Amino acid sequence: MTPVGTGAVVVDCLLGENDERSLADDVLDGLTRPLKELPPKHFYDARGAELFDRICALPEYYPTRAERAILHQRAEEIVLRTGAAELVELGSGTAAKTRLLLQAMARAGSLQRYVPLDVTESMVRETAEQLVRELPGLCVHGIVGDFERHLAHVPAPGDGPRIVALLGGTIGNFPPGSRRRLLRAIARLLRPGRDHLLLGTDLVKDPAVIEAAYDDPPGVTADFNRNLLEVVNRELDADFEPAAFEHVAFYDREREWVEMRLRASRRMRVRVRALGLAVDFGAREEMRTEISAKFSPQRLRDDLAAAGLELEALLTDPEDLFALSLSARPG
Repeated sequence: MTPVGTGAVVVDCLLGENDERSLADDVLDGLTRPLKELPPKHFYDARGAELFDRICALPEYYPTRAERAILHQRAEEIVLRTGAAELVELGSGTAAKTRLLLQAMARAGSLQRYVPLDVTESMVRETAEQLVRELPGLCVHGIVGDFERHLAHVPAPGDGPRIVALLGGTIGNFPPGSRRRLLRAIARLLRPGRDHLLLGTDLVKDPAVIEAAYDDPPGVTADFNRNLLEVVNRELDADFEPAAFEHVAFYDREREWVEMRLRASRRMRVRVRALGLAVDFGAREEMRTEISAKFSPQRLRDDLAAAGLELEALLTDPEDLFALSLSARPG
């Protein structure tokens, strides 16, 4: 761990040489399963991040727009309910949406510290420096790491109440067992009766609306999906042909989640030279690249309860497309 401080900014870098194995381990594990899969956390190289920004601007892609609308309308209420002096954000990115919360905390006179946790060091540093300029008196303790592995390094809370935020529907990318394990780990960051989890969840709705959000007519999501193969090619010296894979997205009505897959257009053998691995694909064989679970209020309550959390408030956009929930450990 390498702490670096500049004025009101401290950044702890938790990723080292061993963490470069993360992609390699995930690819080796995923490509040797009966149903091949690659985890969605590897979508976001520079090109992937740019493509996702374009997806968020598409009229079909409602989650980002709906979540931002909730924060615009309810940020003051969230701050009033929680009395938050500190915001911890998991998968913080550029803090585009959480700025609304930080600004509301500043207006309330309670803002003390922001703790962003993200795998991209440059983004953590640049965002931290921007925020301390925008919000006088703010301290930022950034963490460069993976929130699935580095939650124990989140600093102890200060004197005031804390919000831990996981936004963007990210929790839906985890299957039920992993989802509940992650929620239990996050709950350990919360002091009973004092701190809150702010969780963004996409809601169950008309399947046609959901599927359109993941299979847009211009094909931006298809490019985003295939870009994952470019990441593997570049980082692990593989020879995937992205153009030979078709983007597939569908809503599983039984599980109530979206799956994104890549379908091989023909039989092929792919070599991942950095792993000494050769993988055969059959014609029309599919490889899963993402799940995105959709939530009913009851599913959300059940998942939170399994983590020892009680749902206190459920805030939705006017069309009931998306929800932000506030939950806490009873105390």
